[in-house]
Amino acid sequence: MKPLTREWVEKAEGDFATAGRESRARKNPNYDAVCFHAQQCAEKYIKAILQEQEIPFGKTHNLIALLELLIPAKPSWELLRPSLESLTVFGVHVRYPGETADKATAKEALSHCRTIRLEARNILFLT
Repeated sequence: MKPLTREWVEKAEGDFATAGRESRARKNPNYDAVCFHAQQCAEKYIKAILQEQEIPFGKTHNLIALLELLIPAKPSWELLRPSLESLTVFGVHVRYPGETADKATAKEALSHCRTIRLEARNILFLT
């Protein structure tokens, strides 16, 4: 694995750990943070795969834009489009006033994140 790919994976794992910890918080859980870090985990795993495949990508939080770059190399990821669409909104929306996630939304975001993470780790031979 390329060194920069490894860095993307490490950052993705940090977001995954943060989302998981916050989702289990008993006092004052921050469901917005769960959703944001779930999205960030998925984003960074996709960027890790793109990096490893030497597919250029720009700075974006749009998981669908990243998916479109990935599809030619990994067509099976088309099946993950609904999960990625669901997570994309959490890259920005829950970070600002006007949008707040509840427990059910956070649980769903973390579920989508786990699916993306598992598929990405399989591609990167990290299982």
